[in-house]
Amino acid sequence: MIHSSSVISQSASIGENVEIGPFCWVGDNVEIGDGSILKSHVVIKGHTKIGKRNTFFQFCSIGEDCQDKKYAGELTYLEIGDDNVFRESCTIHRGTTQDKSITKIGHRNLMMVNTHLAHDCQVGNDNIFANNATVAGHVHVGDFVILGGMTAVHQFCHIGSHAFTGGGAVLLRDLPPYVMFSGMKNIPQGINSEGLKRRGFSPDMITNIKRAYKVLYRNGNTFDEALSIINEMAANADEIKVMSEFLQQANRGIAR
Repeated sequence: MIHSSSVISQSASIGENVEIGPFCWVGDNVEIGDGSILKSHVVIKGHTKIGKRNTFFQFCSIGEDCQDKKYAGELTYLEIGDDNVFRESCTIHRGTTQDKSITKIGHRNLMMVNTHLAHDCQVGNDNIFANNATVAGHVHVGDFVILGGMTAVHQFCHIGSHAFTGGGAVLLRDLPPYVMFSGMKNIPQGINSEGLKRRGFSPDMITNIKRAYKVLYRNGNTFDEALSIINEMAANADEIKVMSEFLQQANRGIAR
């Protein structure tokens, strides 16, 4: 169903059972997968490919030119997976040629009201960005990450899977997997143990992660010392291997 007040480009590809409500605008080269819903007043443009069963609430702006002054109209892309929800006034920008020319979002993510995802970001699956979360360019986000309301993430930061930020957090460095980051003091505050329980992590796995956290944050080790110990722990625990690999690739230093 496409409302008569909406404008759809002839070059756009619209899948089966797509609902497009009133006053939407779908531009050239847009692909929208089966079962997706545009509530109303949604703008989708650029070379944007959207998977199946995505829902866009009113006033979303998806696939717009990025806010990077280096951008000069080059061909860039946005790719969105399946079963995502974008609440009111979300803004998602395409990539730049200074990176890989693509912004990419995986599956089953919830982007709450007024969230912003800038150019060249890479977002995994099953994440929640709460109201007004703002993610700058080139940021990578793993899986099952929760960004509290009004979280601000500096460009080029990486956020590991199962990490959690409190409301109002300002993240200037990489945030390792599993770590909770306070929005009041802007420092690590333990691991996301409740979230790990909900996702099926066993008590032994959570204990191992707590031990790794203490090595990294509580035992007075330098980063290199902590990394060496965590690498040894990772040999016998896959959940620690995730942290070890993340730390080895940290490009901005880690939040400590």
